[in-house]
Amino acid sequence: MYCIVDIETTGNGVKGNRITEIAIFKYDGYEIVDEYTSLVNPECEIPYFITGLTGIDNHMVRNAPTIDEIADMILEFTKDAIFVAHSVNFDYNVIKEEFKNINREFVRKKLCTVRLSRQLIPGYYSYSLGKLCSALDIPLTDRHRARGDAHATTLLFQRLLRAEGSAEVFKKFLNARSQEATLPPALQKEVYDKLPNKPGVYYFKNTVGKIIYVGKAINIKKRVLSHFYDKAAKEIALCKETADIDFELSGSDLLALLMESDAIKLHYPEFNRAQKRNIQQYAIFSYQDRKGIVHLAYNKLQLVPQPLMTLYRPSDCRIYLEELCKTFGLCPKYCHLQEGVEHCSHYSIKTCDGICRGDEAVIDYNGKVEKAITQMTTRDETFAFKEKGRDISEDAFVYIENGKYVGYGFIEKENTIATFDDMEAYLIRQKNTLETQRIVQSYLIKNSEKVIVKFTEQLL
Repeated sequence: MYCIVDIETTGNGVKGNRITEIAIFKYDGYEIVDEYTSLVNPECEIPYFITGLTGIDNHMVRNAPTIDEIADMILEFTKDAIFVAHSVNFDYNVIKEEFKNINREFVRKKLCTVRLSRQLIPGYYSYSLGKLCSALDIPLTDRHRARGDAHATTLLFQRLLRAEGSAEVFKKFLNARSQEATLPPALQKEVYDKLPNKPGVYYFKNTVGKIIYVGKAINIKKRVLSHFYDKAAKEIALCKETADIDFELSGSDLLALLMESDAIKLHYPEFNRAQKRNIQQYAIFSYQDRKGIVHLAYNKLQLVPQPLMTLYRPSDCRIYLEELCKTFGLCPKYCHLQEGVEHCSHYSIKTCDGICRGDEAVIDYNGKVEKAITQMTTRDETFAFKEKGRDISEDAFVYIENGKYVGYGFIEKENTIATFDDMEAYLIRQKNTLETQRIVQSYLIKNSEKVIVKFTEQLL
């Protein structure tokens, strides 16, 4: 038994989206044996643009039952039946979320008529319900009303059941391990199956091949699948537009971050937002207190008149100051890693020589601070560091020239690299942006031991 379902909603993705109308046709594979249609009181205002699309307004649903009042009926009506809808994940997940909000559970096997149509009747330009019904001469009345769309979906489903090869396709789609019902409607399962379980960058593309989202992952396949389970409105919109997925291997998370940043700047995908925002910068600075002791501290860059060093996260500033304390014997209290204490008592920094207890002369302590400042302000070195390659036969590298990120590359392990001239042939040059500076600086602060050359020793 199948239950073909369509809902109209307030239009806010899945979480926070409320049902305004539901229609269910019970279909036994040959004919419609029962149906249920009802307006639903969403218990919130219906936006004007939704009313313009569906014709359903606040007055129409004012006296309609709430989802809580019809939950038992929906559960009984769909019991022991396969849940079918056009772009099934939307309808199914909205209903599931509505039931969750009233502390009820809704679990059914599901089938998507968009994905079934792409398999059984391939070759159409669009698989939207309206255009597919028009192409197949399926009557569709009361468009964007639950009963009209559900009835048209039932007629489409009837045709799919009788299409050539339908038995095998339906069996595959209903296999609990097939993931067919989880994937976006326009995405072929073969495309997903080819994704690797390795680090790299992945590209979501729409039906015309345009890149609409770029992401990075330690495990590309696992990360991509997580997009399809995410119920956020942005993720649902992304998956609805996704028709293809491409990828590039990176070998490591660092290379994936750099490759992702470059791809976002190159393609400017509509669903990438994080790297389109302005990056908040932070600065380390120094000042002298009334006792003549020089402090190191950090704040937002715009609040610092004479920055010694620019970083991109408060956590990076703290980590860097901790390393300075350990390297130069500075006091955590006077590096503002501990506030409101008389004497420092940091859990990991034990190198303070006692300036906070009066055991060290101010002139001696300030001399150490000056050495730390000199290191901070003379970081324009040329170096590289090694990362894992895309497979066991190669290494990857990231190259920094005069303190600026230049690019990355991959080198077969059998090749010996000793100078920049040797590296040039393998270097994939990239733009040095605020985002790549943040990525590289953050990495170096936490992995300074990985700097393996300043071009006075063999690199790889």
